[in-house]
Amino acid sequence: MAIPHAMAAGMGGMRTSGDLVARMQMTRAMKIKDAKKYVADKLGISVNELTDAAVMSDVREDHKIGSVYSTMGSPKGIEAKYNIAKLLDIEINSLNRFRR
Repeated sequence: MAIPHAMAAGMGGMRTSGDLVARMQMTRAMKIKDAKKYVADKLGISVNELTDAAVMSDVREDHKIGSVYSTMGSPKGIEAKYNIAKLLDIEINSLNRFRR
């Protein structure tokens, strides 16, 4: 049951960069092509590498922006969201509420 859950929970989001691209589409009303380019530039990788789970696993670890499976010492939850907001230069409502 663990493997189907991991595949369903990931859905290309936390496993790759889908969550980051979607955030840019929602917060900045970017078209998908522009959102992908923006995220790739911020991560220092190519747009094609955004969908490579192996590359993104290392990138997510390097930038401390979370992953499907949390490992000891890696950020999760609010800490990962803080790092995402800082990396993408965006505001996240739950972080603002947490800070208050």
